[in-house]
Amino acid sequence: VQLVESGGGSAQAGGSLRLSCTVSVSPFSNNCVGWFCQPPGKELVGVATIGKGGRSTYYSDSVKGRFTITQSQGNAYNMVYLQKKSLKPEDTGICYCARAITYSCREGGTSPADFRVWGRGTQVTVSS
Repeated sequence: VQLVESGGGSAQAGGSLRLSCTVSVSPFSNNCVGWFCQPPGKELVGVATIGKGGRSTYYSDSVKGRFTITQSQGNAYNMVYLQKKSLKPEDTGICYCARAITYSCREGGTSPADFRVWGRGTQVTVSS
């Protein structure tokens, strides 16, 4: 299973970006997928997850109402998107998508320890 992020870049505060995660199809490709972001000099933070075939989502308090996670299924690849709106400078960082070993995501939160396969990340820079 391979995950590849794309769609990062630079934006002004208040602007939007859409991150994409390409997930190669496998028996586990419908497992929980999460987006994690790491601000410069800070720890990795889970911002959103999607599980149960897209029927269950989670958002951290810092992005709730601003970010939306969705997924779509294809023959060779599944896609997981993170639409970011009303961007803030503190959203700056490297964002990674990751796939868990379970179909369902953790309820009410997330942890990097739940995820086993990671992409290489994409840089997001928000200027004020």
